[in-house]
Amino acid sequence: MVTENNVEMTENRKNIKRYSHLQLLFGIAILLSLNTIGSFFFYRLDLTSEKRYSLSPSTREMLTKLDDVVYFKVYLDGDYPAGFKRLSSETREMLDEFRAYSDNIQYEFINPSASSDKKTSEDLYKQLMQSGLNPTQLQVRKEDGMSQQIIFPGALVTYKNRELPLDLLTTQLGAPPDEQLNNSVQSLEFNLSNVIRKLTISEKPKVAYIEGQGELKGVYVADMLDALSEYYSVEKVTIDGQLSSLSRRHTGKDSTDVSMINKFKAIIIAKPDSSFTEKDKFMIDQFIMRGGKVLWLVDPVYAEMDSLQTQNQTIGITNDVNLSDLFFNYGIRLNNNLVLDINALPIPVVTGRVGNQPKTDFLPWNFFPVVTPSSANPIVKNLNAVKFEFVGSIDTLDTPGIKKSVLLTSSRYTKVIDAPVMINLDMLRQEQSPEEFNQSPQTLAVLLEGTFVSLFLNRVPPEIMDAPEIGFIDKSKPTSMIVIADGDIIKNQVQAGESGPTYLPCGYDRFTRQQFGNRDLVLNAMNYLCDDSGLLAVRSRELKLRVLDSARVKSGKRQWQLINTAGPVILVLLFGIFQFLYRRNRYTRLR
Repeated sequence: MVTENNVEMTENRKNIKRYSHLQLLFGIAILLSLNTIGSFFFYRLDLTSEKRYSLSPSTREMLTKLDDVVYFKVYLDGDYPAGFKRLSSETREMLDEFRAYSDNIQYEFINPSASSDKKTSEDLYKQLMQSGLNPTQLQVRKEDGMSQQIIFPGALVTYKNRELPLDLLTTQLGAPPDEQLNNSVQSLEFNLSNVIRKLTISEKPKVAYIEGQGELKGVYVADMLDALSEYYSVEKVTIDGQLSSLSRRHTGKDSTDVSMINKFKAIIIAKPDSSFTEKDKFMIDQFIMRGGKVLWLVDPVYAEMDSLQTQNQTIGITNDVNLSDLFFNYGIRLNNNLVLDINALPIPVVTGRVGNQPKTDFLPWNFFPVVTPSSANPIVKNLNAVKFEFVGSIDTLDTPGIKKSVLLTSSRYTKVIDAPVMINLDMLRQEQSPEEFNQSPQTLAVLLEGTFVSLFLNRVPPEIMDAPEIGFIDKSKPTSMIVIADGDIIKNQVQAGESGPTYLPCGYDRFTRQQFGNRDLVLNAMNYLCDDSGLLAVRSRELKLRVLDSARVKSGKRQWQLINTAGPVILVLLFGIFQFLYRRNRYTRLR
C-alpha cells in the first residue's frame, strides 16, 4: 500500500535528482561560456610571490613585433645533476612563456651526449664550440664512483639567416654552484630577450668612440668594438674643435627654425693620456646638454705595466687630461690616487731558478683589484668579477638635480696611495697583512642621472651663446653618464700569432686563463645608457633560492617519511568517514 509519506519521499528524491542534473548542466554552460569569452581575450595570472612567470612590458612588446621564427636549439637535455635539471626546466618554462605571446618562438632540447658513438659526440662538441658555446665539465657521482660529464649549458638561436650562441649559465668567480645556477635562472628572461634583440635589430643606434687624446685604439680595443657593433653602429670620431664632429644642423618646418641635434646617441672616452682642449670640452658639454650619453673610462693616475716589465719599476703620476672642472661641475671628483685591494689578480713573477730554468710563481698584484659586484643596479647585478688595472677612487658631490648610484667598489680590505707613487715588482715579494688594508671600500664606478648644468654657463661671450649655428644650451635634457676610474676596463690583451698579433676577449687574462666580467660590464653600461626599451631593467629581477636546511632534513628524515606516506592515506580515510556520516545523516532525515 502506497502511503502519503512514501509518495512524498519519492517526490523529494526526484527533485534532488532533477536539481543535481540542473546543477551539472549549469556548470557545463558556465565553463563553455568562460572558454568562449576567454578565446577573445588574452590574460595570464602569475600567483608566484616574486612574479617569476610575468614577462616585462619591454619583452612582451618585442615578442609581439616578431615577423619571423626565432628558433632555439637548447643543449640542456639529458641526465644531469639537480641544479642543471632545474636550469633546463626553467628555460623550457620561460620559452613557453615567450611562446604564449608569439607563435614565432620555437625550440627544441637536444642532448649533445646522446650518441653511443664517442667520435660522433666529440665531433658535435667541436661543432658547438666553433659555434661559440662554452662547455662545462661536471663531476657526477654514480654507484661505481665518480665520472666526468661534459655539458653545454647554452643554446644556438637562429633568425632568418643569422645564428648566435647563447650561454645560459651565469658564472661568477667565488660564488657557490647553487648561487650561480640561481643567478642563471634569474637572468633567463634578460638573456633570452637580449639574444632575440641582437638577432632582430634593424636600425642600430649610432655610438661614437672618441680618439685624438691618446685613447686606446687599434687591436687593444678590437674585441670590445666588435661586441658593441652587435648592438650599435660604432664610429671612430676625432673632435678636433669641430662643431660637426658630434652634432649637425636641423631645420624645422620653418626655414628660420634651425637647431643643433646630436649625431650620436652616446660617446665613449677610453683612457685618454693627453689634455682635452677647451673647444673639445665645449663640444662634449653641449653634446650632453642635448641629451647625449657618455661612458667615461679615465685613469686619474698614469701607470703602465710595460715600464715595470722592462725596468722593474715605474712612477705613478697624476694623469691631468683637463677634465677635472667638467667632472666637478657634473657632481664627481676623480682622486689622484691608486686603490690597492687584497682581492687582486695574480701575475706571473720569476721567484728563483730551478737548475738553468727560471721558476715562475703567481702572486697577487694589489694594484690590479678584482671586484665582485654587490649592487642591485641592473648594470652590474649578477655580473662576474671585474678586473681593474691601476684604478683610482671617485668621490661623489652634492649636486642638485643629479642622482648618483655607486656601481662598483673595492673590498673592505683596501689601501689607497696618493700620487706620485713609486711602483716596483719587489712589492710582490713583501708579505701582505690585512691590517695594512684597513681603509673603507672605495668607489670605482658610478652612474650619474638627471639634469646637468653646462660647465660653460656664464663663461662664453654673448656672440657664442646667441649664435644659431652653435645653439648653446645651458641646462641639459634628462640624461645619464657612467664614470669608471680605469681606462683599462675596455682593453683586451694581445698575443703574438703566426700571421701577426691576435687579440683575446675583453676581460680574459691569458696568464690565469680566467674570464672576468669586463666585457659584459661595458656592454651593460652602453645598453643602459642607450636602451629606451627598458630591457636591461629585467636584470634587477630577483628569484629567491629556496634551499632546504640539510641538517633539519637529516634529523627529521623518519618523521617526514612517515608524514609523506601515512599522511595521504589518513586524509583519504577521514574524508571517506566524513562522507559516509554526512550521507547517512542526510538521507535519514529524508525518510
